[in-house]
Amino acid sequence: MTTLDLSQIKPIPGFDCVAMKREIQAKIYEETKGMSREEVRDYIRKESMAFREEQRLRRAERQAAEAPT
Repeated sequence: MTTLDLSQIKPIPGFDCVAMKREIQAKIYEETKGMSREEVRDYIRKESMAFREEQRLRRAERQAAEAPT
């Protein structure tokens, strides 16, 4: 699937997107409460960089698995 084709994406039984969003928001709130604006900015930068790296590694793993042998 190279282009975004939502008709090919199947729902995950029992997965609640809103509940996941709320859990993540609560986690971020707990981790950042009491921080200054600068500290929150640095927190977001650090977490964003970690997320991007995780996605890069997953993409590389997926491409390696799909590569012809």
